[in-house]
Amino acid sequence: MRPALPAAKRPLSLLLPIILACALPLAACTPAGDAADDSGGAEAAGAADDLAARVEARLATLDATSGLWAKHIPTGREIAIRADLPMNTLSVIKVPIMVRAFQDHAEGRLDLDARHTVGADDMRRGSGLIQTFAPGLNPTLRGLVTQMIITSDNTATDMVIDLVGMERVNEMLQANGYEQTRLKHTTHRLFLETWTRTDPANASLSEREVFERGFPSDEGSAERFFAIEGDSTIWLGRTTAREMGRLLEQILEGELADRAASDEMVQVMVGQFYTTRLPRMVRFQGVSVAHKTGDWPPYAGNDVGILFYEGGPTIVSVFTNQSRGSFFELEETLGMITQDIVEAWR
Repeated sequence: MRPALPAAKRPLSLLLPIILACALPLAACTPAGDAADDSGGAEAAGAADDLAARVEARLATLDATSGLWAKHIPTGREIAIRADLPMNTLSVIKVPIMVRAFQDHAEGRLDLDARHTVGADDMRRGSGLIQTFAPGLNPTLRGLVTQMIITSDNTATDMVIDLVGMERVNEMLQANGYEQTRLKHTTHRLFLETWTRTDPANASLSEREVFERGFPSDEGSAERFFAIEGDSTIWLGRTTAREMGRLLEQILEGELADRAASDEMVQVMVGQFYTTRLPRMVRFQGVSVAHKTGDWPPYAGNDVGILFYEGGPTIVSVFTNQSRGSFFELEETLGMITQDIVEAWR
């Protein structure tokens, strides 16, 4: 989402470092037979426990509410840390919007190659490039979906929501067993809230007026932004780390669309522009990451993705909300967690 940050000083927390082990123990060679099998099982269980402990210790360094779920697809191994805690998705909710658009194309309800004109009232601030063009741009629906994911474009997002329908996104999620994951608002509604809480009279601002104003930058705006990020009634979307991870697994396995459409969705996520969280440490180590970020710096930083590498793939779904600490440290921590998981699950 990435709304502009206010000029006011942002709260930071100083955290005591937690000393982490540098490497997982290597599995020892054992003789063949039942004893060897038992020993191997114990070694694997110990390594899994150690990895989970290391990941949890890293999350504990953050002054934030966090949840994580990870799954190694070849073996089925999982890590779950507050994985069922409802979280503010921010722009991560754009993943199920993309799924609904591809489904509608397959059903003939929408055409991904049809063009849609971006009007002045469609423009949205925050993340994305479409806002930098004059009104009249005429992208395809496929182009809008792509920008919604790879640059987290908020103009594209609200246009796609208008085309597919918010309720239909949520009906798709409910039909597939997602109890917590829901699209709750448009980005315009969220951005309007930043002005309404500044002055209730701003509730009547039009879409274009909200765009032209940008975001509040008065002395109290930082604390209001923090309060809005934590207020579940105005979240852009709601999910859990486990549910969003499962959604990525269903995309990967071709369970929500046909094989070609599923592969295209994965490739769209591979093109993600923002690489400072999950891919941070591993992107130059033979790991390709298909992922979607969601954030409101410095208060929240989420990232969910499929990691492709020799020995993978692995799904990592991590959310950090209500952060009072350094956003740089938050992103670095998520990068180190990803590296820990890849090294352990090769």
